Formats: sequence, C-alpha cells, structure tokens
Amino acid sequence: MDSFESILKKYWGYDSFRGIQRDIIESISSGHDTLGLMPTGGGKSVTFQVPALAMEGVCIVITPLVALMKDQVAHLRKQYITAAAIHSDMQHSDVVRVLENAVLGGLKILYISPERLSSELFFAKIRHMKVSFICVDEAHCISQWGYDFRPSYLQIAEIRKMVPDVPVLALTATATPEVVDDIQERLQFKEKNVFRMSFERKNLAYIVRYATDKEDQLIHILKNVKGSAIVYARSRQRTKDVADILNKAGLQATYFHAGLDGSEKDKRQEEWQSDNVRIIVATNAFGMGIDKPDVRIVIHIDCPDSIEAYFQEAGRAGRDGNKSYAVLLYNNHDATKLKKRITDTFPPKEYVRKVYDCLSYFYQIAVGSGYNATFEFNPLKFCKAYGLFPIQVESALKILDRAGYIQYSDEQDNQARVMFTLERDELYRLRGNSLEEDSVIVALLRTYSGMFNDYVYIDEAYLAQETGLSMPSVYSILKGLCEKHILSFIPQKKASYVKYTQRRENSEHISIPYDIYDDLRNRMSKRIDAMINYFMTDNICRSSQLLHYFGEERQDTCGQCDVCLSRKKQSNEDIEIAAEEILQLLSDCQPHDIKEIYNCESPIDILEYVLHDLISQGRIIHDDGLISIKS
Repeated sequence: MDSFESILKKYWGYDSFRGIQRDIIESISSGHDTLGLMPTGGGKSVTFQVPALAMEGVCIVITPLVALMKDQVAHLRKQYITAAAIHSDMQHSDVVRVLENAVLGGLKILYISPERLSSELFFAKIRHMKVSFICVDEAHCISQWGYDFRPSYLQIAEIRKMVPDVPVLALTATATPEVVDDIQERLQFKEKNVFRMSFERKNLAYIVRYATDKEDQLIHILKNVKGSAIVYARSRQRTKDVADILNKAGLQATYFHAGLDGSEKDKRQEEWQSDNVRIIVATNAFGMGIDKPDVRIVIHIDCPDSIEAYFQEAGRAGRDGNKSYAVLLYNNHDATKLKKRITDTFPPKEYVRKVYDCLSYFYQIAVGSGYNATFEFNPLKFCKAYGLFPIQVESALKILDRAGYIQYSDEQDNQARVMFTLERDELYRLRGNSLEEDSVIVALLRTYSGMFNDYVYIDEAYLAQETGLSMPSVYSILKGLCEKHILSFIPQKKASYVKYTQRRENSEHISIPYDIYDDLRNRMSKRIDAMINYFMTDNICRSSQLLHYFGEERQDTCGQCDVCLSRKKQSNEDIEIAAEEILQLLSDCQPHDIKEIYNCESPIDILEYVLHDLISQGRIIHDDGLISIKS
C-alpha cells in the first residue's frame, strides 16, 4: 500500500480511491496545476485532504462555504488532523492566532473564504508560510462566463504571485467547456491540465412535470416518494409559504434562506440532517457543502436561472448511490418569468445612469467630489425617495460596481458587539442586578475575552442557549445593562454599503463597457434559453440533455427520466400484465426490495415504466429502496 492509500485507509477507512481521485492527487502532488471536474458527491474533499497530509507544509483551501469550512474542520480535528478556518464570523485576535499557527507549521489544512484573501494581514503572513499547494473549491466562481461569478475570487491570482512556485488545485462540479478554459486562464495555470469525471448520475432519475397547480403537485409527489427531501423555491418569502402549505398537508417541513440569523440556520439544518424534519424548503443559499447522502428527492417548484444551478442543486439527491429523483415543476408562466430576470439583472444603461445620479443626490455628492466616501445604503428609503424598484436598483448598483465607479456591499451582517465600561473589580462589586442580568453577564465572561479593553463580537443566540433565556430577552437585558452604563452594546445589524471609488462623474460620461454589460447579458440570456429549452423539450432524454450542455456525450439514454419512460409505453396488454405481476409480488402487504421486480417475467423496461406509474398514482409507496402497496 503506497502513502496515499495508507493515508486514505488510516483517516477515511477506504481501501482504494474511486473515479479520478487518484489521478488528481498524483498530479497536484507532482507540482502540476490541476483542474478536477467532479459531480456533486464525487468525493472532491479527498482529492485535496489526502495530498495535504502527504505533502510538507500547509494546504490553503479557498471556499465560499462557511458551513463547509466549519464542518470539515470539525471532522478533521476529530481525526487529530491539524486544521483551522478563517471566515467573517471570527474576531481579529483569533484570525491572527490561526495565521501565526500556520506560519509556525502548526497546521496541515487552512480553510479561508475568498473575501479574506485581500486583507493586508493575510498578505503579510502568507509570505512566511510553507505552503504545499492552494486548493480552489467551487472554482467556477472565478469565471465571469459562469453562472455564479464572485469578484473576490479574482484575488487568488494575486496570491499566486506571492507564492509563485506553489501549484493550484481547482475543483468544480459545474463547468461548461468555455468555463473550463477560463478557470485555467484566470488561475494562471502554467499549462492546461484537466481531469474529468463523468457527470452522469445513474441512480438519479430526472423528471420534468407540467403542473397547473404546483403546490398541489408538490404535495402529491412528496406523499408518494418517501425519504428526506429538498424543495427549492425562488424567494425567501416563498420558502416560508411553501413550508406552511406542506405542514398543513401533514408533511413535516421547515424553511431556510440567507436572511435567517446564523444560529437559526444551524438549528434548521441540523433538524433536517438528523431527520427530525423530513423536508427543507430553501432558496439556493442552501445545500453547498451540506453532506447528507440519503436525500431521496430534490424538487424545484420554481425554475433556476441556469442548467448549472439546476444540475448542482438536483445533484444533492442520492449521493449514497441509491435510487433518487430530481423533479422540476413548470407551467405556462415559467418561461416568461425567466426572461424577465434578464431585464431585472441588466436594466437599460440609461436606467443605470439614472440610479448613479439619484445616488449622488441621495448623499449630496457634487460633481468632482466623493472619492473614497462610504455610506450606509437603505434600499427601501432610496427607492421610495426616487420612485424606483429595489430589484432593478440593486442590479444597477452591481453594474456600477463592475464598471469601477462604486463598491456596493450587499446586506453585510454586522454582528452584535459588547465592551464592558466598568473595570473587572467594579463589576464584581455590583449589587441590585436581576438574576437574568447576572446570568447574561456570567455567560459573557465565560464565553468571551478582551471585553474590558475593546469591543468583542458576540452571538446573542449562543448567549440565549447558555442562559436558558429567549433571544428577545437577551437583547432586552443587554440594552438594559447598556442603559445602566455597565457595558456598551452595539446591536446586530444587517446593512448595505456604497463606497465611491472615483470622484462623481456627470452621468452622461458614465461608461459601461461591453464585457461587463452586453457580453454578460448575452451569456445570461443563453443560459436562460438553455434552461427553458430543457424543460420544454420532451423528446430527448433528460440526462443526455444535461450531459451535452457540459460537453459530454452519451451513446445511450438513461431509461429512467420522464422522456425515456414515456417512450417505453407498450401496448395496454403488456402494461396490464406487468402491473399484475408487480401487484402480485406485493400482495403479501410486506415491503419488498425494489430490485425484486426484475424477477418478474415482463421485460425490464416495461416493469420500470409500470412501477414508476404505480408510484405516481399513489398505489405503491417507494421508501428508501423498498416498495409496498399503499394501505
């Protein structure tokens, strides 16, 4: 057994690698810049964690997924692997401690969010680190031609200049051929080097279903396909509304979106992951980095903007290799709604210039002034003042950001902060506080340090947990202690910010380059056309359509999507015989392994078609690989 396999066996318990894992590991370990294309559930983490342990130095993993960072660091530490993470929830002193540890050789894997790469502190520390290689997770985010471009990823090229001899491993589960080339160019690969794993998911049946009443169809599907489920919805409010509808129908559901506070997100995610709640209704903020292998069905009640987004979200079903379903519900309004997203995301250039003018009036910035000025931005107040709509205004600000006129930070979550205004000895001599006030003070002192010298970020939800009080009570007590001049309390606040990166221009001189407006608009239009074409095409295998989009061709069809199943319809007599055989098999009213239907005499394709039809009718229940007659 070689060193890579021995590490795999020791820490993960596997005897051998699968797919292209070993090829990627050998490539990056040999010092070659490497791009790995692996579908969701393909085992990406092994491709950087194994070589990180085998090579000298620290592996820097760049990922936008804070939940993934925390989860993987916790798992690695349980196995006595030295790992740490740097993200926006941390205090400055903790960031310094982690970076110093990496400089001194105390870490093997360091996770960092792309936004933290541009800090002067990180720039200063990385020069002194022994870096084995840099791993870029969700690498498609570096490409403007991709569906999820993030400007912060462009900082990675700057990091490469500081450690020029360190190879880069880029990993993604969604990339068209054009994006594959762009990733390698933007990450400054010394030579092209791509390893591809087939994106085909043989255990995943892609189903597209027309639904006049989507909510009714959603309930019908979830009642007939058992097991853990994700339902993707377009907006935050819609996740709550759909979850309410499901709960009223007797289906246990919760909802998840980016607007929830951190502790509430963790709580709902844990309820779902531990199967205390069967269904989670979520925006696209949910799912990346969530390792739950037994999701049996993913349903999109609203259509995503792109094939890439759909493929990644649908791919969260069936990561354990067992039969699962990805269902997309659509109706006559969906194509129109998708087309409207193009004009919402790229409003006319004159509208963008109008927003720039209104912004200057709003903050009273004269022509020629305003350079480096930063303002808190209240979108509702701004839109009300000038009769504008929030969605288009936000898009216009992002375009002005890309054009270099402003920096727009969308709804940054500023954590609550506390600093004691009394000295420690004075605090201990205090009398007259309520029991609840004392319990909050004690919880603060036990949990946080440095509060007598400076403001410290706190988590009100954690304090509520520690004291047994509700979050509103903790907030009220902190406000009361502030009024008593025992401490200074700055409440948590979600806020957006606008910073002028140039002096204010006359709007007629505002230049919006082709590559940051027209080109991106055209590419978004093509992605949306591809999405519409996917759900409107009913004569080409769904799996074949998806694979073709990502530059992969298949010679056969999947045999299990809605298109393939419709082709399998034979004579009524053949269908009736197969149905009789299946119902006879299940006549003992006991659960049977789904594979037992293959023992019937009818052809397999007809048996599979009839089985799916009986499940959709609600006559048969499918639950985690077992089928039974509905009682």
